[in-house]
Amino acid sequence: MNRNVWRWLAAYAASLIGDGVYFLALGWAAAQAAGPGEVGLVMATGAVPRALLMLGGGVVADRFGPRLVVISSDAVRCGVILVLAAVVALTSPGLTVLVLVALVFGVVDALFMPAVGALPPRIAGPGQLVRVQGLRSLAERVGHTAGPPVAGLAMGLGGAAAAFGVAAGLFGISLALLLTVRISAGPVAAAGAAGPPESAWRGLRAGLGYIRRHGLIGPLVLSGALSQLGTSAPMTLGLILLAGDRGWGPGGVGWIVGALGVGAACSALVLTLLPRFPRAGVVQNLTLVFGSAGIGSLVLAPSLPVAVGLALVTGLVCGICGGLAVALIQTATDPAYLGRVSSVMAFTAVGLAPLAYPVFGVAAGLWGITPVFLAGGALSMAGAAVGTASPAVRRAELAFA
Repeated sequence: MNRNVWRWLAAYAASLIGDGVYFLALGWAAAQAAGPGEVGLVMATGAVPRALLMLGGGVVADRFGPRLVVISSDAVRCGVILVLAAVVALTSPGLTVLVLVALVFGVVDALFMPAVGALPPRIAGPGQLVRVQGLRSLAERVGHTAGPPVAGLAMGLGGAAAAFGVAAGLFGISLALLLTVRISAGPVAAAGAAGPPESAWRGLRAGLGYIRRHGLIGPLVLSGALSQLGTSAPMTLGLILLAGDRGWGPGGVGWIVGALGVGAACSALVLTLLPRFPRAGVVQNLTLVFGSAGIGSLVLAPSLPVAVGLALVTGLVCGICGGLAVALIQTATDPAYLGRVSSVMAFTAVGLAPLAYPVFGVAAGLWGITPVFLAGGALSMAGAAVGTASPAVRRAELAFA
């Protein structure tokens, strides 16, 4: 693995930790200024522009190049949070200021996420993409795990202002590292630098049409969207309802979520260390089948220890499935469309999948948690059926360095 990749991974991890610190500090600052309802409003504000602008962020990444977009995004976040840290230290900002900051972050995230997803093929060879995805997954685990305790320590020492200052420092570290990342010369870099000449709307339509027509990318993206719709609600709201129904309490939720995280971290190590994955398309599809079955059957676990063990295996299988899917998609994508393809994958996770939460909650209230959990697993399994029906997915292979 070249130094470029390691610098990108370190920058990505620093940015994720900064995100976690910022989010908790924002909630804390909002709680000092208003009641619980307003706090929820502030915390949810950033999700609106992120969902609405995510697909457009892919067009921007392809037009101007993902490296420039990622660097600009980190620079904006660093500057905005530095100003906010000073404002919080000197005054007591009202909700208007916090909402504006959340909106800015939502817009920046809509640009950052597609761009950061489009960078790996430009800094690593095709034979390294599986390992890069494994390392990226590890960086995400580190970022999501480290963010809350870092935020708690900073707020304990100096309140929300100190936490915002730490977040700004982490974004600054990420920015400094990203400035040292170089796009490798060759057709990939050239295509990305040239960018599509059409308007933003035409660029978006062209990207969606490219995904729809591509024999491998289209089925994998659709398969991933169905899986996200089927599993995101069970793995969040569903676990809370399940633990309450079984009498496992908040600790039970923590054990299950922790087991899923450990399994996913183990899958990242497998992707990073395993020399190769023969029949990568078949393996990806089979792991999606087993992962969907594991998530759906969590509701059938007779005890908490069984549910934790099942979650551990499910996290491992789903992590391998997701890493292989992303590597296959990025290997097959024309460089001029990397940002838009990445934006569609990100949109299904942060824009489309959350729509299933209220549906899941209402359905669980009407019919009980067991059939709804099983229906989620079945919907995810439908994603595997899409992959199975695609000859391109069944034949897909990955090169290894």
